[in-house]
Parts: sequence; C-alpha cells; structure tokens
Amino acid sequence: MTHQDRQGPEMSMQSESRKKGRRRGLLALFLRNRSGSTAIEFTLLSIPFAMLVFAILETCISFASQQVMANITDDIAREIRTGQLKPGPQLTEAALKQKICDRLDIIVAEGCPGLEVDLREFPTFAAAATVRIKLVDGDIDTTNFYPPTPGKSMSINMLRVFYRWPVITDFMSKLISNLKDGKTLHFATVTWKNEPFDD
Repeated sequence: MTHQDRQGPEMSMQSESRKKGRRRGLLALFLRNRSGSTAIEFTLLSIPFAMLVFAILETCISFASQQVMANITDDIAREIRTGQLKPGPQLTEAALKQKICDRLDIIVAEGCPGLEVDLREFPTFAAAATVRIKLVDGDIDTTNFYPPTPGKSMSINMLRVFYRWPVITDFMSKLISNLKDGKTLHFATVTWKNEPFDD
C-alpha cells in the first residue's frame, strides 16, 4: 500500500469534518446576524399597526359625519323656528329630506341613502321628551314617524334626523355597528319653541 493510499481515508475524514465545521459556522453566523431582524419585526408589527390606523380613520370619519349632520339639523331647525320654513304643502317629507341631503351629501353617498327625518309639533316640552328611538329587527322603527307637521308661531317642535352610516372596515363593523348590514346609527335632534313670526 502506497503512502498516498494510506492518506486517502484520513484526508476524506478531515474533509468531512471541515465541511461539518463550515456548516456549523454558517449556522452560527446566521443566528448571530441581526441585519434582517428589522424587516421581520416590521412584518410582524405592520398588520396590527395597519388595523389600528384603519380603526382610527374609520372612527374619525364617522365622528366627523355625525358632527356635520348635527350642524345641518341645527340650521334647518333655525329656519323653521324663525319662520323661514313654514308649515304648508311645500314642506313635505321629500322636500325636507332633499334640503338636508343637499348639505349632507358632501360626506355621504349621492342621494343620501339611509336618511330618515321626523318633524312634528308637541303641546309641551315634557311631551317631546317622551319620544324615544326604537330599533326593530336591527333597523330604525319609522312606523311612528309622521309627515312633517311643524307648528305655527310660538309652537313647540322637534326635528330628528337619522342616518344609517355604513361601516367600511370589516373588523370595525362588529365593534361599532348597531344596525343590521354592518351599519351604525347617526342621530341628531333639536327641540325648540318657534319665534313670533307671521303665520
């Protein structure tokens, strides 16, 4: 047996151990390497962060639309209180809805789907305070809504405006929706006594 033949198995074993050592070194190097940890951590945190951002946007837009609707309701009530809008055939439910929708459609869908109005006269403020919102089968109960019937000069009136606001973010619809089909109820009301205007 030649010297070269005797060295063959030894060199093979040394080569194999070098390969194993190299693999262990690469594994240790990979475990020590922190250059990709930022990308992994960002990936893990980006999903809850995005959900939080969408939740904040959804809540802010919903709150803004509620405030816009409350301001519009105040403006319409002021026009009725001062006699600019008087009871009569021109003050129909469709006309009142259109008057509100013309100002509200800046923030809602065209045509204001889901808009409901209730305008009526009361003998006293105590009687007006007994009116409640009713929900039936996950929607607003409008059976006791009347055609707009505002009173004349010095009468007590109440205007209620409702809007079925669609919740866009799926996971938020389970948290903030209180109507069917993932919608939430926006509501504004004003109760007042008319000023002494000419009937």
